[in-house]
Amino acid sequence: MTHPERLPEDPGHPPLLDSVRMARFVAHGSLRLDAVVPAELNAEAIGFLEHGVPDVPYGSTVADAYPEGSLVRRLLDVPAVAGVLRGLVGPGPLVDHHAVHVREPHEGSAQPLHGDAIIDVRTDAFDVQLMYYPQDVTLDMGGTLSVPGSHLRRTNESDTGRYQNLLGQSRLVCPAGTVVFLHHGLWHGGRRNDSDGMRYMFKIRFNPAVRQRRLWDTSDLADPRVAAELSTTFPWYEPATGRLELYNRVLLWRSLTGDASFDLEHWVTRVSNRPQEEVV
Repeated sequence: MTHPERLPEDPGHPPLLDSVRMARFVAHGSLRLDAVVPAELNAEAIGFLEHGVPDVPYGSTVADAYPEGSLVRRLLDVPAVAGVLRGLVGPGPLVDHHAVHVREPHEGSAQPLHGDAIIDVRTDAFDVQLMYYPQDVTLDMGGTLSVPGSHLRRTNESDTGRYQNLLGQSRLVCPAGTVVFLHHGLWHGGRRNDSDGMRYMFKIRFNPAVRQRRLWDTSDLADPRVAAELSTTFPWYEPATGRLELYNRVLLWRSLTGDASFDLEHWVTRVSNRPQEEVV
């Protein structure tokens, strides 16, 4: 979660992701929007989150889960937030669940590294987790730890809990009003709070209700920076096994764009070669 994303605001329509940012999400497993939520909403949110947010039924629509005018609905209607959410899961996503995560001062414990899926082998769809930080998060407040590029390595939720530190991991430090979008498989965990104040984070997991194909602004799909983003490697990748991450990215990008010919260095093409013509 090391790349802050600032999207231009359009008062008429939510600003959509472009292909370069979408490729960055596919490679990193997250997109970060720094300080996009207005200060007055952040101040209101802290008091609101102190009392918790009632559960909503699995599969609720946004309108049913968060009525017009409610704090959560106003959060989701922030233009930059709405634009990224639409680009990742499309219109009318369903609410899987939400949760308020609170870290007490000097708590002394941290959450194990994990991915938020029990067993999920989908290669053509993904859920998105919105994480909202209504206050400044300093290093001593803990923040959310994440491992960039880990989201397509299939694990059974807490299989990664035994790992303590991975080279290249990211520990969130951010200004108030920051929103981070995570692929549901990204390895992450809340760090302990060593400060004197409470730390709040509000999370919503969204399920797509439409096929996740070309939901963003694809006018820059041919931009060379798209392939460059998708070719990103991370320090924790193994020399050989790490190539599987690139392979899985290609599969996801093909699904997202509908372009079955897209590839990076022929990683998928060479292992998909199955000629059907018989020898005469």
